[in-house]
Amino acid sequence: MKWIAYALAAAVSIAPAFADDSTPVGLWKNIDDVTGKPKALIRISENNGVLQGKIEQLFRAPTEDQNPKCEKCEDARKNQPIIGMVFMSGLKKDGDAYTGGEILDPDNGKVYKSKMHLSDNGKKLNVRGYIGVPMLGRSQVWLRQE
Repeated sequence: MKWIAYALAAAVSIAPAFADDSTPVGLWKNIDDVTGKPKALIRISENNGVLQGKIEQLFRAPTEDQNPKCEKCEDARKNQPIIGMVFMSGLKKDGDAYTGGEILDPDNGKVYKSKMHLSDNGKKLNVRGYIGVPMLGRSQVWLRQE
């Protein structure tokens, strides 16, 4: 019986090593496209073929508010805590990309159209937020954590 418990414990402990790199589902560290520094940990989940992203952790200076609210948001997320917030939604697989979604920038409260695609064998996620057409926007590269 002990060996079954050990086998189960070993299987659970190495499960993250077998994450599915062919899908964006998982935990990502986003890198600020302006500063080049880590900004947050984001959990992407899928429900019925639609992806959404939730902020799990912010990387902030010790002097900054560690649990800020989205003061500049203009929708139902106004004054809601950023940690735990669904800020990305509606992305669906379209060939090698995920398109048709939207992404909120909690720093300015603006909502943008979004698209993304995996690169580097699923280790990186290229995320683009834009207004109107994709060439009018900003991109970030997120790094897979699990």
